[in-house]
Order: sequence, then C-alpha cells, then structure tokens
Amino acid sequence: MLFYFIALLVTLVDQGTKMAVRMYMEVGDTMRLGDSGMQLQHYENSGMAGSLFQGNARLFGVVAILFIAGMMYYRRKGEIRGFWMQAGAGFMVGGALGNAIDRFIYARVTDFLVFPSGRGILNLADVAINVGVVLLVIGMLIRAFQSYRAKRSRNTLPKIGRSS
Repeated sequence: MLFYFIALLVTLVDQGTKMAVRMYMEVGDTMRLGDSGMQLQHYENSGMAGSLFQGNARLFGVVAILFIAGMMYYRRKGEIRGFWMQAGAGFMVGGALGNAIDRFIYARVTDFLVFPSGRGILNLADVAINVGVVLLVIGMLIRAFQSYRAKRSRNTLPKIGRSS
C-alpha cells in the first residue's frame, strides 16, 4: 500500500506543480525564491536529462513505461520489500510516471527548479526519482546487513548432536 500511495502522491504533486508553472509562467521566465539562491525558471525539455537528445520525448516516455513495468515486475516477484525499498520504488515510479505523462501529452517535460549550484534544471518528478534511488539503496544496505548478521549468527551457533 505504501508503494502505491507514494507513487500516486508523487505523480499528482508533480503534475500539479507543472500545471501551475505552465499556467503562470511563460517559457524562459525566472523567479527567485527568497535569499536561498533557488529559482523557478520555466523550461520545456523535449529530450532527456541535461537536454540531451532533443525531440525524442515520446521515445523516453516509452523507456519510462518500460522502467515502471520492470519495477512492478520485481515488486510483484517479492524483490522489492520492506519500508525503505517500497518507499524508494514508489518515489521512482511516481517520478517516472509524472515525466512520462508530460512526454506523451505534450511531447516535452516541464522543468522549473534551478538549485543554487546552477547545475541543470529539474522538476519534482526528477527530484522524486533521486530520492527514490537513495531510499532504495538504504533498503538494499539494510537487507545486506540483515543477511550478513543472519549468516554470521548461523555460523556461530554451537552444533547440537551426539558428542564423541
């Protein structure tokens, strides 16, 4: 349930913010967000991250749908389990779906978040995908440590049986 809740929430918030940007800002408009160094800048990207491969939005939409199908497959198979991995997968699927919707409907993705580092321009779907990756890695590390502890405890238990 957590997976579906996060995926739906991310998709809805992403689409809502993109709709607001498209409604209230012209392409190229920039707005500073206080003294944080953050800016909103309306940009339309018909390619992928870093504005690479412009004009291929629908192709990347298909890639996003294949990614979502893969995540659903591994989730159903039981490979994605536990709070951290479910949450991470939910963020990643919600982000991929949010950008796929843009790619299929508008043939481009609406980006608007410019961080103080000045490296690229993102949207909330992109941020969610990054958060999802971090949560998924945390979940994988927790699973690896649990597996290691279980294996270690099995190897240190005394053998029960007849004595010689």
